[in-house]
Amino acid sequence: MFFDRPESGELSVLVHLELPLPIEQNDSREFEELVLSAGGDPVAMITGSRPAPSAKYFVGTGKLDELLSAVREHEAQIVIFNHELSPSQERNLEQALECRVLDRTGLILDIFAQRARTHEGKLQVELAQLKHMSTRLIRGWTHLERQKGGIGMRGPGETQLETDRRLLRARIKAIGKRLDKVRKQREQGRRSRLRADIPTVSLVGYTNAGKSTLFNAVTDSDVYAEDQLFATLDPTMRRISVPDLGATIMADTVGFISNLPHRLVEAFRATLEEAASADLLLHLIDAADDERARNIEQVNEVLEEIGAHTLPQLLVYNKIDLLQEMAPRLDRDDQGRPIAVWLSARKLAETGEGRDLLEAAIAELLTENVVHQNIILATDEGSLRARLFRQNAVQNERYLADGRCELEIRLPESDLRRILSAESLTLEDLTLNDQFGVDGQQIAS
Repeated sequence: MFFDRPESGELSVLVHLELPLPIEQNDSREFEELVLSAGGDPVAMITGSRPAPSAKYFVGTGKLDELLSAVREHEAQIVIFNHELSPSQERNLEQALECRVLDRTGLILDIFAQRARTHEGKLQVELAQLKHMSTRLIRGWTHLERQKGGIGMRGPGETQLETDRRLLRARIKAIGKRLDKVRKQREQGRRSRLRADIPTVSLVGYTNAGKSTLFNAVTDSDVYAEDQLFATLDPTMRRISVPDLGATIMADTVGFISNLPHRLVEAFRATLEEAASADLLLHLIDAADDERARNIEQVNEVLEEIGAHTLPQLLVYNKIDLLQEMAPRLDRDDQGRPIAVWLSARKLAETGEGRDLLEAAIAELLTENVVHQNIILATDEGSLRARLFRQNAVQNERYLADGRCELEIRLPESDLRRILSAESLTLEDLTLNDQFGVDGQQIAS
């Protein structure tokens, strides 16, 4: 029902009004990109300004006549508003314009329905659509607002509208239960990673900032990545190995957008919890976007809404290949901590340019002490050797004349302590070579 798509783009008339503050303002350029992402074919953009939305039509009567003329001139199939419409406004507009009318929330929901690939993603989209539809049911059933009649159908009964509302409530409840199960499964996975002491890095950012392109470049994956809004909907997680850090989980999440409807945030809470529970957020920013400061603010607002605003953040300014003579670089604060990395995800995928800066910043923010030294293992300590190899902590290995094994290891101190604890050992139990590290000491970076 929700995932059947027309074969060709629908002719669309767009409506964007400038309204006074404190009403949220939406970007008209971004609105047009949303329509294109949904598969619409914009044939006209109706703009204007009002001191306040009209209660009946949202627009005034003069603008309504202009809209009707545009619909008839272009034989448009749908009128899309860059604003939130009430159910009554939507019904009144459809009656006056004699075509379908969609608001900003409905448009974003339609895009999400197209992008959903996994069972979980489709459930989340359907939940959001059902909640949105529940307030608009009467539009399709105005001819059935009487109780059913006929032999065997008389009596109190219920109207068709009441029946549909009851069925919707039951479906919403069923989907909610299934998503609660998904949430519990994700929580179990997070607890497992916590027990294994594997840090999680989540990619967040405004839609079309290049998160999936960077994710594919770093993890050697093939997640769907296109130059369009909301190309990624379903979360994807991959295990990577970061120098000086070891095994790490990287998560690619759905992009954010200005004035993201609350019902979408609620429906996708199970997905967004991956970001809220991460050890580090990589906040990806389109460096070439003129609205990047506004986009950063919008992402931070959504992060605050899901309770992730207190997590450590590393700003990653992407698409520097679109800027003149811009080379990858790492910015630090007054205390020397990494705060921003400038790179091109596309070039990183092609040549690896900028990968070292990104990985160094991630490792530095996620580890306080990195142990780099040579240790000597006895012939009966093969289990410890195997654990160190599984952690990708061994840089070099050589065997001594007496059969013992010398390993050059580099890994976070917390990981080394965890591995030694599993072997009932401590740092003091290690046999160290006289020459280890860079200057003969444990190195903290």
